[in-house]
Amino acid sequence: MRTRPLIAASFLALVLPLAACGGDGSSTATEEPTGGGQTTEATGDQTVCAGETTDLLKEICDKGVLTVSTDPAYPPQSSLNEQTGDFEGFDIDVATEIAKRLGVDVAWETPQWDVITAGSWNGRWDTTVGSMTPTNDRQEVLYFTQPYNYTPAVVVTLADDDSVNDLSTDLDGKKIGVCSGCTYEQFLNKDLTIDGYTFDFVIDDAKVSGYDTDTTALQDLANGRLDAVITSVTTAQGYIDAGNPVKIVGDPVFYEPLSVGFDKSSDPSSESLFEAVDQIVADMHADGTLTAMSNEWYGLDLTTQQ
Repeated sequence: MRTRPLIAASFLALVLPLAACGGDGSSTATEEPTGGGQTTEATGDQTVCAGETTDLLKEICDKGVLTVSTDPAYPPQSSLNEQTGDFEGFDIDVATEIAKRLGVDVAWETPQWDVITAGSWNGRWDTTVGSMTPTNDRQEVLYFTQPYNYTPAVVVTLADDDSVNDLSTDLDGKKIGVCSGCTYEQFLNKDLTIDGYTFDFVIDDAKVSGYDTDTTALQDLANGRLDAVITSVTTAQGYIDAGNPVKIVGDPVFYEPLSVGFDKSSDPSSESLFEAVDQIVADMHADGTLTAMSNEWYGLDLTTQQ
């Protein structure tokens, strides 16, 4: 991440009450996690698929479906509405709009996170829209678009824990939960690298506990098994809003850019699809679509670099 001071407490005070106030029934309908949801309609000559296409992009256009992997354990980014059976959230809306601008329907897959980041998808899905950070190690196996979102990473403690005030000292040597293989784990291990970004690794000698999801880590924190959790401000605030006895402490420890990913080993090649979606993301920035989606789901615009 580019060098900058941690955001001011006044800005965080604005972020926290507003984040994670997801749209109420306004997201596009989707299928069950393993289904092939048909949720968008082509819009004629304005779509990518109306033009000349090659490789994986042509295959998707011919098939009429873009298959997207996401993780439904991260509201308000992505979750499964058990009442409707539909996916909903910021990432879901972003992926659905990408499919619409390509001119195809969208279908969903929900593989494990480490399977997505490892690449070599073998055609099981075409792209991932799951709030993924384009770390240098992931860039070795995946293409990444320009970021569509920038999310603050924050420290969460028990609501009645007053021992953590200075993040640069009070968490040293503490047991901190994170999702395994995520940027938060790399941050605590001080090996998080993204070209063009710098990080201030303020926590020393943390006892890192890895979990399958951030939510599982937060549950262990609420049950008193951890001293703290590092997660996104959106996930943290969503957990707090659900009535759980935790709180966000201090300023964000870093901001993470989030991008759409594609398998470099894809056969046929995913490069043309990657280039098309990168332009779609740029267009969605320019026409205000991403800002509107961020405001809907988070209560503020997280689509620009802080």
